[in-house]
Amino acid sequence: MPVNPIYHHTEDKLMKELQRVKYAKEDPRGFEPLYNKYYEQIFRYIYQRMDDKEMAYDVTSQVFLKALNNIHKYEYRGVPFASWLYRIAKSELYQSFRDKKARRTVNVESMNLFEMIDEMEEDRSDENRQVLLSVIRDLSEEDVQMVELRFFEKRSFREIGEILDITENNAKVKSHRVVKKMKKLFKEIDYEK
Repeated sequence: MPVNPIYHHTEDKLMKELQRVKYAKEDPRGFEPLYNKYYEQIFRYIYQRMDDKEMAYDVTSQVFLKALNNIHKYEYRGVPFASWLYRIAKSELYQSFRDKKARRTVNVESMNLFEMIDEMEEDRSDENRQVLLSVIRDLSEEDVQMVELRFFEKRSFREIGEILDITENNAKVKSHRVVKKMKKLFKEIDYEK
């Protein structure tokens, strides 16, 4: 599966970004370019998981406030700065779900579903699309996150590992297990029809 170039950087881009992060650590005004670069990405990530746009704005604000206040803790690990922001966003989302301020949702696009159906070696009928949506709704929060990062955002296993705070290899294993689980659920639902 090809990776999404929006989320991936060349070594040169990573080094330029690291310089911006170092500057932001020294002077809070240096955080603005990072904020401008990643705000929309982080907002979309959060909004796709919530049913409330205003709440998504609030959670996104919390993410960037925490990032700014804790930038001195950031450590470069060979992946874009966004991976660190996504970890904060994941934490803030879960906190919002725990506080019952928001409900978890899964917003998906048809093309992404068809790519998943292809990956699962099933046909692309509209009926199968509905079954797949039902399967996704039945997954655990962790499995849904893996599906979103891998299939909808097309992130590399390395980035998924960084965002989820697991190894790259563990991200591969978990991704394959989720696909296997989805295939099983898909066939069970399809069999029940």
